[in-house]
Amino acid sequence: MTTPETWIGHSRTARDTITDRLAAEYRVTIGDMHCAGPDSPGLQWVLAPDIFPAAELGRDAHPRVGLVVPDLGLKRRMWAGGSITWHGGIRAGETVTRDTTVRDITYKEGRTGRLGFLTLDHRYLVGDTLRIEEVHDVVYREDPDPDPPAPVPPQAEAWQGAERREVTPSSTLLFRYSAMTFNGHRIHYDLPYATGVEGYDGLVVHGPMQSTWMQHLATDVLGHVPRQFRYRGLSPLICDRPAAVEARQAEGGALELRVLDLSRNVVTMQARAEE
Repeated sequence: MTTPETWIGHSRTARDTITDRLAAEYRVTIGDMHCAGPDSPGLQWVLAPDIFPAAELGRDAHPRVGLVVPDLGLKRRMWAGGSITWHGGIRAGETVTRDTTVRDITYKEGRTGRLGFLTLDHRYLVGDTLRIEEVHDVVYREDPDPDPPAPVPPQAEAWQGAERREVTPSSTLLFRYSAMTFNGHRIHYDLPYATGVEGYDGLVVHGPMQSTWMQHLATDVLGHVPRQFRYRGLSPLICDRPAAVEARQAEGGALELRVLDLSRNVVTMQARAEE
């Protein structure tokens, strides 16, 4: 009998070429949040998306579980966080190979019920040269219970003297990022589904886009792409709500970063960047 755990160690390879058009689409989508200089951290996330016909998609419009990831028995999928080790940039004209391996599967009990965590290892290579290593955490959870109130996240403390950029994510921004990444997840464009089925307050801003904002701010503050970047999602960021991306110095020359939902004064994603 096949169980989710039999997927551990399962590997697959995908390949994509960064065209001038794709690089330009990425820069214009990130917009004013893009760092100065030629590097584009986060660009790897728009490469080699999973491409399946509509008949092979799940109810959320992601590829049906069991095709590229195991079925953990939980219906709601979210980008939970991860870590990135930077060995060098990827740029227009290069062909990038991504090797992906299922590292681990674990289950926990959270504030809103049972959670399943899928950990993936990604290696991005140009030819035989490793450019980026990544650990990617995906969380699966139960459908929301309509009776009990949703947990209230803590209020954020003010960061004095932090580097700060502000952005109000729009539905156009969400659409462009979804289109560029061939991401069909309905929480990013289908308001009745996002609110009525998955229980969000509105359309949800992509986790990788929030991480990308922080990586670009860290790049400008440090003067180069951080060698190591760790990030974790804490609370959904909802479309059309003003947000701030902040960075402050930490010990050892590292940076602490966060995305702040200004309408609620709640941290939606946090990170640590190291030289």
